[in-house]
Amino acid sequence: SEAEADKLLAKLLKLRIFGDDEGKMNRSVQDVEGGLLLVSQFTLAADTASGNRPSFKQAAAPDEGRRLYDYLVQQAQAAHVQVQTGRFAADMQVHLVNDGPVTVPLRIAPRPAA
Repeated sequence: SEAEADKLLAKLLKLRIFGDDEGKMNRSVQDVEGGLLLVSQFTLAADTASGNRPSFKQAAAPDEGRRLYDYLVQQAQAAHVQVQTGRFAADMQVHLVNDGPVTVPLRIAPRPAA
C-alpha cells in the first residue's frame, strides 16, 4: 500500500547506519548526503517454507507491484536529492560493494492474508 511505501521510505531516509566521527552508526543517508538505489525485486517475497519450489503468493500482482514501485520512486525523488532506480520487471545485474560488516534488512509489517 502507499502507507507501507511511505513508512518504508521514512525508515530508509532516517535509519542511522552510517558511521560518525567515532565510527558509531549514528548517521543517516540524509546526514551523509548519500544516494538511494531503488530496485524492484519480487523474489524477496519468495516463501520456501514447504516444497522445493518457491511460492510467490505474497508478492503483489505485476500491475500493483509496478504502481507501488513507481509511487515509492516518486516519493523518494521528492524527499531526497540522490535517487537512482532500476527498471521494473527487468532482468538486471546490480553490482555493489557492501561497505562494512553490517547488512540490515528493512521490513515493515506484512499485509494480512486475504
